[in-house]
Amino acid sequence: MAGPLLVGVPTEIKADEGRVAITPDGVRELLHAGAEVLIQTDAGTDSSIPDDDYRRAGATIVATAAEVWERAGLVCKVKEPQASEFGHFRPGLVVFTYLHLAA
Repeated sequence: MAGPLLVGVPTEIKADEGRVAITPDGVRELLHAGAEVLIQTDAGTDSSIPDDDYRRAGATIVATAAEVWERAGLVCKVKEPQASEFGHFRPGLVVFTYLHLAA
């Protein structure tokens, strides 16, 4: 039997991208739905969201993007995965990114 969905949020690495895919309110909603959430250390810093806000919302803070990618079943990003992240792809992993259609 599989455990709860583990959602992971790595720090965005695309140049000039400072947003983060999930806010603390989003963490609370995911937890309420039965998921667990991993946030990479300082993932929200450029969006003025400190790690402590994520901790208070119930997320687990992890040190590296590699740990997020390794442990999560669903990885959420603002921008498309970058070439340096392709090595983290594995069967069964779901990657969610936002569409930026205005451009």
